[in-house]
Amino acid sequence: MAVQHTSAPAHSVAQAPIAQPLWWLQPLTVVAVLGGFSGYAFWSVVVAPSGYEFGNYLSPFYSPLIQLGFWPFSPAILIAGFPLLFRATCYYYRKAYYRSFFWDPPSCAIAELGSAKSKAAYRGESRFPLVLLNFHRFFLYAALVVVAFLWVDAARGFIFDGRLGLGLGSIVLLVNVVLLTAYTFSCHSLRHLVGGGLDCFSCSRARYSFWQMLSRINPNHGMFAWFSLFSVVAADLYVRLLSAGILTDLRFF
Repeated sequence: MAVQHTSAPAHSVAQAPIAQPLWWLQPLTVVAVLGGFSGYAFWSVVVAPSGYEFGNYLSPFYSPLIQLGFWPFSPAILIAGFPLLFRATCYYYRKAYYRSFFWDPPSCAIAELGSAKSKAAYRGESRFPLVLLNFHRFFLYAALVVVAFLWVDAARGFIFDGRLGLGLGSIVLLVNVVLLTAYTFSCHSLRHLVGGGLDCFSCSRARYSFWQMLSRINPNHGMFAWFSLFSVVAADLYVRLLSAGILTDLRFF
């Protein structure tokens, strides 16, 4: 008797899930970096309200420097909350801490945590407190003002005793504000603000050109988000070490 060989359709063959070795490494790294930055920012802004200024150098956490006679706390509390909230509500950072801190989901092809009941009750960012994340565009306006002051501080970093000069601190502050500007201007909300509501690009050539520029740097928003995170800490730490006398500013001319 002839035996007829048949094969199952390709779509009926069960596909084994693709293994992801060390999938936990990325969320763990994000937790360490974001957690470390949050802890350092809290220490610099709240716990150690001194040593934030050295000569013509000012820590970015304290810019613009607002000193009120009746304010008994750190002057950074008056301003630092706005750029920090801008980062906390950033679309890129939201994805990062959703996955890393809340494991929602922790990685691609990795199941979410939580029961079916809790998932069914999830309403996204339409309920308190997550609905507050939708204020991101308003924190963007405040961040733009802070960036403008940081450029003024960076320019002051090149003035020594009324004359133009260059120190290592000048470079540190300049690199920091360049990265912060790139992070802020590559923001999705700013790109939408400039060109998202236009139905006719040819009717507003200036806005269209600006929108094109933002569109070119927008794909690198995540990279600028991380680099500017480290540059802010580096600039603050450098000024503090100078103020404490631990370091001496290298002067080129």
